[in-house]
Amino acid sequence: MSNISFSPSGVPETVLTAEAPDALAALSEALTKPEAEQRDAVSAVVATWPTFLDAWAHLGKLARDDVEAYSAYRVGYHRGLDRLRQSGWRGSGYVKWDHETNRGFLRALRGLEISAKAIQEDDEAERCRLFLLQLDPQWQSANWP
Repeated sequence: MSNISFSPSGVPETVLTAEAPDALAALSEALTKPEAEQRDAVSAVVATWPTFLDAWAHLGKLARDDVEAYSAYRVGYHRGLDRLRQSGWRGSGYVKWDHETNRGFLRALRGLEISAKAIQEDDEAERCRLFLLQLDPQWQSANWP
């Protein structure tokens, strides 16, 4: 019988880089607009910074219906996978909520879970739920939305 070796530092953890300060400011400003104007304002942020994960998550939250929400969250999720890979993630390891810069991706993934459930794509919803727990075993569903 042979021993299985693990990295001495444990499970690898990926922390995404911060968004550009002007992108963060634009999203913050968009979210302070009157409720009737927020969706269009956040959409403009996404159009300017299409890799801004938290903007995609907020666009999903502001969607007019479940299908539109699903679409925005799915884009945020896939953009997030791209960003994770660029940050050295190799398909496994932690991406924890504790790091503010990871929250846009985790919000998009949680939103995808919720919106998949809403359109009765239950298998996808369950995959998202399990993926969240794999990425962050301390994940709390109350984190989003």
